[in-house]
Amino acid sequence: MIRHSNNASESWKTLPWKKFRRDLFRLQRRVFKAVQAGDKRKAKSLQKLILKSYAARMLAVRRVTQLNAGKKSAGVDGKVALSNDQRLSLSLELKEKAANWKHQGLREVPIPKKNGKIRILKVPTIADRAWQCLVYFALEPAAEATFHARSYGFRTGRSAHDAQKVLFNNLRSMSKGIEKRVIELDIEKCFDRINHSAIMDELIAPQSIRLGIFRCLKAGVSPEFPEQGTPQGGVVSPLLANIALNGVEGIHQSVRYADDMVIILKPKDSAEAILNKISQFLAQRGLRVTQAKTKLTATTDGFDFLGWHFRVQSNGKFRSTPSEDNYKAFRQKVKAIVNSSNYGATVKAEKLAPVVRGWRNYHRFCKMKGGRNSLYHLQNRAFKVFNKEPKQNRHSSKKLLDKAFPSVPYSENKFVNVKGDKSPYDGDITYWSERNSKLYDGETSKALKRQNHACGFCGLKMLSDEKVHLHHVDGNHNNWKKNNLLAVHRSCHQLHHRGKATAKNVGSRMLRKAHVRI
Repeated sequence: MIRHSNNASESWKTLPWKKFRRDLFRLQRRVFKAVQAGDKRKAKSLQKLILKSYAARMLAVRRVTQLNAGKKSAGVDGKVALSNDQRLSLSLELKEKAANWKHQGLREVPIPKKNGKIRILKVPTIADRAWQCLVYFALEPAAEATFHARSYGFRTGRSAHDAQKVLFNNLRSMSKGIEKRVIELDIEKCFDRINHSAIMDELIAPQSIRLGIFRCLKAGVSPEFPEQGTPQGGVVSPLLANIALNGVEGIHQSVRYADDMVIILKPKDSAEAILNKISQFLAQRGLRVTQAKTKLTATTDGFDFLGWHFRVQSNGKFRSTPSEDNYKAFRQKVKAIVNSSNYGATVKAEKLAPVVRGWRNYHRFCKMKGGRNSLYHLQNRAFKVFNKEPKQNRHSSKKLLDKAFPSVPYSENKFVNVKGDKSPYDGDITYWSERNSKLYDGETSKALKRQNHACGFCGLKMLSDEKVHLHHVDGNHNNWKKNNLLAVHRSCHQLHHRGKATAKNVGSRMLRKAHVRI
C-alpha cells in the first residue's frame, strides 16, 4: 500500500502501470470466458475480484483524472483537477467503500441541440466517476460476451465505420441495394426513458455492483419519471444503455449505434410488421418509437446516419458522403478559427490542423473527391485571410495553409469490419493490435508496423482501448525521420512528458538553491 508523503507525485509516476494493465486484462478476459461458457456464478466472483483489485482501482482513478476528456468537468462538489496526493487518497477511498458506494447528486449542464431544444448533461463528481470506471472494468467484459454482432456504438474495438461498412455490404449493387428500403428509427428520449428494471434484469454482476448501479441510476432521475433514465455524462451510462437495448438488432436485418438505428428492408418485407415487433421490444424497456422522426425511405432517395449521407444511385452504385448537417457544423468550426481576431495566422493554422485532420479522418471511407468535400473553397478563403495578416507574404501564407489543411488519404468503402462476434476480451491480442494499427495512417501506421503493433515505451500491444500518439524522440517536431518517430500509448506519452517536466522543475529548483548558497 502506498503511504502519503510529500513525494506522492513521484510515487504516482513510478507505479507499475504496465503490470496494472496486464493484471486487469487477465481478470477481464476470465470474466468474458466465464459468461461465454454460461458460468455466471464464476463471472460474478471474478467481478468481485476486479472491484477489490489494486490495479483496477489505480487505472480507474488515472483514467477519470488524467486521460478522459471530461477530467476538467466538475461535479456538485466543485472538484476538477486532482493532485497526485489526492489521486492516491481517492484510490484508498475506493478500496474502503467500493462494495457499498453511495452516489452524490449530479451537476446539470444544459447542452443546446441542433433542433433548438436543450439536452441536460448530468455530471457526477470525480469520485463517483472513478467508482463508475472501476465498475465499468468489471461489467464490460461480461456484457461483451452477450452483445449482438451488429451493435457498434460505445463498444471497445468497434466504431461508426463498422456500421458504415455494414450498410455498404447490404446496399451495394451486388446486394441489389437499389431495390431495398430502410427504416430510419428514432427512439424517443432513449437515455431519459430507459426503464431501470430493464437494465437491472439484464445486468450480470454481483450484489455489491448491482446495488451501486441502482444508486447511480437513482442519483440522476427526473422527479417526473423516478423509475426511468440513465444519466448522460456518467462513465457507465452508455454501457447500461447498450445492455438494455441489446437484442433489438436480432428482430430484423439492421445496424445499431447506441440509440441510432437503421433497419434494412427487402422488397417483400413488411415495414409495419417489423416496426410493431420493435415497438413491443422497446415498450418492455420503457421506450417508444418517435413516429414523427421515424421514416421509411427508398435507398435511391438517400438517408442520413452517423454524420454520413447514404444513397444508392440510379445505376445501382452505393455512395457514402459527409451529410449536409455534418459539413455545415465542420465549416462553422473552420470559419470561427479563420475569422477570429484573437490570434494570428500561425496560431490559426495550429488550431485548424487537428479540426481538419479529424474531420477528414472520420470521412476517409467516403467519396471525398471534388465538390465541397475537397475543401477547396474553405482553403481559398483561409489563404486570403492569412495573406492579409501583418508580416505575412504569399509564400509563408501558402506554407501555413498546407499546415492548416493537412491531406488525409481516403479509400471509399475499403474499411474492414470486425469479424463476427469477436471481442477485445477474447484474448486474440495479435488480431486486435493489428486491427487497431489499421485505424491509423501516415507515419503513425508505419511506426506501428515497425514496432510490431506494440507501444514504444511500455512494450504492450496496441489495443483499441486507448489512442495511439506519435512521439518525437529528440523533441524536434519538425524531424520526421523514421528513426525519430515512436508510436506510444497516450497515457505513456503523457507520463513521459510529465516526468521530463518534473525533472526540469526539480533541476531549476536545485540551481536556484545553489545560487542562493553561493
